[in-house]
Amino acid sequence: MADAILASEKISQGKAYIAVALKMPTSKLTSLAQPGSSLYGIQNNSNIIILGGGFPLLLNGEVIGSIGVSGGSVDQDMQVAQAAMDVYNAELKK
Repeated sequence: MADAILASEKISQGKAYIAVALKMPTSKLTSLAQPGSSLYGIQNNSNIIILGGGFPLLLNGEVIGSIGVSGGSVDQDMQVAQAAMDVYNAELKK
């Protein structure tokens, strides 16, 4: 994306990794990493990205890969990742 920060490449890879490793969208981690929540403190690991934009890809209920998007705002990253998920899910239905 034009004018995206260079760190976006690593951040998008991190989002994809976390979505697979924890088998959940990275946006869900935002609330789970808050004080008093079940994964509070997980963000203190430098490899954990809790920003939205990462989604696991499922096939027959199994995680087979992921999508990680970075470069815009968190909302923009989530919109782009969701659009990719929509295409993936549409392909599964064919």
